[in-house]
Amino acid sequence: MLRTPLPRWLLATATVAVLLMALPLVGLAVRIPWADVPTLLSSEAARDAMALSLRTCAISTVLCILLGTPVAVLLARSNGPLAALARTVTALPMVLPPVVAGLALLITFGRVGVVGEHLSVLGIEIGFTTTAVVIAQTFVAMPFLVVALEGALRSVDSRLEQTAASLGASPSRVLGTVTLPLVLPALLSGASMSFARALGEFGATLTFAGSLQGTTRTLPLEIYLSRESDTETALALALLLILVAALLMAASAWVARRTVVRHA
Repeated sequence: MLRTPLPRWLLATATVAVLLMALPLVGLAVRIPWADVPTLLSSEAARDAMALSLRTCAISTVLCILLGTPVAVLLARSNGPLAALARTVTALPMVLPPVVAGLALLITFGRVGVVGEHLSVLGIEIGFTTTAVVIAQTFVAMPFLVVALEGALRSVDSRLEQTAASLGASPSRVLGTVTLPLVLPALLSGASMSFARALGEFGATLTFAGSLQGTTRTLPLEIYLSRESDTETALALALLLILVAALLMAASAWVARRTVVRHA
């Protein structure tokens, strides 16, 4: 199928955009002490940060799926002012400055926060704990899953769901056996983006959870602390973050391509 020729200036503009994204990564790659990377990543601080980040990001991603999927389903089926308000509130963490998100979480769940002071009476402390890291990551990452999944749900052919319902399937069975399998690629893509966003979370975590080695100091925080005193370790940890994020995005793109081919 023939396509309309594109304007010539488009290639030049796209090239500038790609270079803008790629040059900082190339600059980082040039400065990384590749031969020393294994040794740098084996330090106690680096290992603690890696283990904590992977553990908390896995938990927060599961929470994003469990909590974000129902939100996406309801938003995809709803219209009107209340739905618009819910959609705005759900997407707001995507554009909030991270430090503002962390401050909001601290004011709410901190020891003297709106909710936290009542939890403290029960002996439950959230601020500056590993739980605070998970909450901060979930808060900033869940919108990515909701947005990706809602768009896919809106494109689902409702006739398939109606057919399943007419055959006696309950609403839960229709959702679990018809609707969600149809949007599984979007769910996996949203989960990948949520994991990547949680892995890179910095400002909200620092404000709400602090930076305690082995407890709340994730990879981004370790990179921040190491950037002046131990630049080589910071670069090695940055490389690790980039590789994990790239693998997640590549896996997400692969799932999307396989889905397109299957339905072609």
